Amino acid sequence: MLTPKEIAYEVTKALDAKKGLDIKLLKIDHISSLADYFLICTGTSNTHVKTLCDYAEYTLEQLGEQMISREGHRGNSWELLDYGTIVVHVFTEEARQFYDLERLWADAEQINISDIVIAE
Repeated sequence: MLTPKEIAYEVTKALDAKKGLDIKLLKIDHISSLADYFLICTGTSNTHVKTLCDYAEYTLEQLGEQMISREGHRGNSWELLDYGTIVVHVFTEEARQFYDLERLWADAEQINISDIVIAE
């Protein structure tokens, strides 16, 4: 059984492997009961957003994680995967700027993922 942090790291690596951009991992367990982590990522197109989400879902399934819900918005400009311990948000650039989750969750602890994400 993996810890929430290990799960978050595995799905972070999965998004990075599929060329997700500007990946941010926020630890929110001390400020919200929604999840332990928010993982935020940008896709280069609506198709890329869907591909990133599909691969994140596949990765989490391989880890034995049960999805609570998957929600999308306006033709894949934004998708959310809720696994209880981690919520994965994948946006197009415009949608990410619009929703600005990093600002909304500014109190969250931003986890340094430079050791698990390949530098561009």
